[in-house]
Amino acid sequence: MTDNDLVERLTKHRLLGSAPREQLEWLAAHGAMRYFAVGEALANRAEGIRSLFVILSGSIVIRVDRGGGPRKVMEWRGGDISGLLPYSRIQQAIGEVTVEEPSEVLVVDRECFPEMIRSCHEITAICVHVMLDRARRFTSSDFHDEKMRSLGRLSAGLAHELNNPASALARSARELTARMFEMEAAALALGAVKLTPDQLAAIAAARAQADEPGARASLSPLERADREEAIADWLARRGLRGEIAEGLAETAIAVEGLERLARELGDDALVFALRSIAAGHRTRMLASEIEIAASRIHSLVAAIKGFSHMDQANVSKPVAIGKGLADTMAVLGGKARAKSLTVTVQVPEDLPEVQGFGGDLNQVWANLIDNAIEAAPDSGRVDVSAAAHGNSVIVCVVDDGPGVPQELIERIFDPFFTTKPVGQGTGLGLDIARRLVRQHDGQVEVESRPGRTEFRVILPSTTVPA
Repeated sequence: MTDNDLVERLTKHRLLGSAPREQLEWLAAHGAMRYFAVGEALANRAEGIRSLFVILSGSIVIRVDRGGGPRKVMEWRGGDISGLLPYSRIQQAIGEVTVEEPSEVLVVDRECFPEMIRSCHEITAICVHVMLDRARRFTSSDFHDEKMRSLGRLSAGLAHELNNPASALARSARELTARMFEMEAAALALGAVKLTPDQLAAIAAARAQADEPGARASLSPLERADREEAIADWLARRGLRGEIAEGLAETAIAVEGLERLARELGDDALVFALRSIAAGHRTRMLASEIEIAASRIHSLVAAIKGFSHMDQANVSKPVAIGKGLADTMAVLGGKARAKSLTVTVQVPEDLPEVQGFGGDLNQVWANLIDNAIEAAPDSGRVDVSAAAHGNSVIVCVVDDGPGVPQELIERIFDPFFTTKPVGQGTGLGLDIARRLVRQHDGQVEVESRPGRTEFRVILPSTTVPA
């Protein structure tokens, strides 16, 4: 291909075709035509990028592996520009750049950039616009990937959190059906003995004593075992079957109460009354357990709904920091408990709100708290706090892990830098957290030493002190 043929092709290029012909001639004179076969690599993360790629035909893609396998994040076809661009600070590829279709590419070495900037103003301006658009697309891809990864972590944590109350709910519901039949049978048998009003009153008093809240909870394990043995002995002395003892032992009724009931009822009605009291108590306890489990599930669903702000428009509004921290901890609580961590959250009730996007701020809290939980040792602690300082709100996340080495402290916010083992971290969490905080006109600070690492997020509040 002659230089004149190449210039003619450049005039038809989607991005560069509008540039003056003399600048296209300069590009043709200083570039080298390259032909790439399918599967051939133009760049990878281990190599630096040295050239501008003007793609005349074919297809070139970049795939990035952030722990879940390579994924295509961008594609360039004939009429696009890629590679190193003027004024770009990229030193190496963020992934594997490979050819998907046979491609013709005009390659311009970076050593030509100073002269191109001086001589080809329009081409340089086009390249700068392409660079800015590419940066936006890469940033959007980074945000999307990290949010999906964060959502995966939160989904796993939420599934773990929901499993216990859901299992308790199913278990209690199954047992409740059996207890309902038992209670109905005991009630029918008790009604058949034709009790007097005084006897009915005695049963009601015993039932109230059996349901006395906190009576059994206040007993030590040894006291509880002694009490259960005393009830079993009392039943045995009266010739009653021992299976009733287990049900009565779950209640708060004492042997003295059983004696009073026996004096009022006599032996014929006593066994039916005891069965009715035990079955009724257990039924009410199962109903209470079902209510508690259902309330826990409702609270977790409300927490994840609040965390994601999925029912709210994506517009800037006053955000309550305390609510966001509480929702985040509700979702991550299971992960902390799995390591037996002590977690504290201290937020004053009068903490000023901040202006911003609740979902984005919750993403910040999730990244920082999740990192703290991972950094803390087993049976360690994580302290989360928020406080007003002047016209700012300061959120602190502290862990007692090994800390970040001082030689790495300046790099932890760099994209793709991570101290975690390969496959366990993308190196995007802190970078994205800092970007989101900066979008809220705030800043992130970090101090670290062995045994204490503290991240501080400083955000402007909506309330300016008088």
